[in-house]
Amino acid sequence: MTDTSNRPFVVAIDGPAAAGKGTLAQALAERLGLPHLDTGLLYRAIGKLMAVRGFDLDDAELAGEFARNLAPEDLRRDDLRGREAGELASRVAVHPEVRAALVDFQRTFAARAPGAVLDGRDIGTVICPDADVKIYVTASAEVRARRRTDELLAKGRDVDYARILEETRDRDHRDANRAVAPLRPADDAVVLDTSDLDRDAALAAALAIVAAKRAARG
Repeated sequence: MTDTSNRPFVVAIDGPAAAGKGTLAQALAERLGLPHLDTGLLYRAIGKLMAVRGFDLDDAELAGEFARNLAPEDLRRDDLRGREAGELASRVAVHPEVRAALVDFQRTFAARAPGAVLDGRDIGTVICPDADVKIYVTASAEVRARRRTDELLAKGRDVDYARILEETRDRDHRDANRAVAPLRPADDAVVLDTSDLDRDAALAAALAIVAAKRAARG
């Protein structure tokens, strides 16, 4: 029998925008005592850096150069959250040059003891295909659009639910149909639908999934 006692314990959390995967991943990491990496920040940082400098986000070669030169301080920008940064991230994430440049960064983070919780869109399928736990967090497009709308309204933004729903569906289509690492559940992922779950219920469900996987690992 293979000794797995000293192997890093890796939890991969994937899913579409506004499904709650980031909040869940952070809470899960805290409960498990593991580092957390929001891999979406990597793509958001690249998109934002290019946008504020006036560069074309559809320029794959240039986007790849930004990815290769990404610095830790770039992830600490205060403008990487929100819908705009998310849209920018989705545009640069379609470039194979960008994804290739970031693979090693993410895998190195996951390989350190005692392990890690990573959330994104291709963690269980591409970045950490051998992760101990794979959870695909999802919710209906309508629920996700409502969450995003309520979040923006709470911040005083003038937004329209119908427009947010259309953008949500457009982004889902773009992410699911990109040539490299399309958004989909890993074959061995547990799908967690949060449409009818609050944060506490989603965390409880995720902890139960982790406990079952840990028990099976032995």
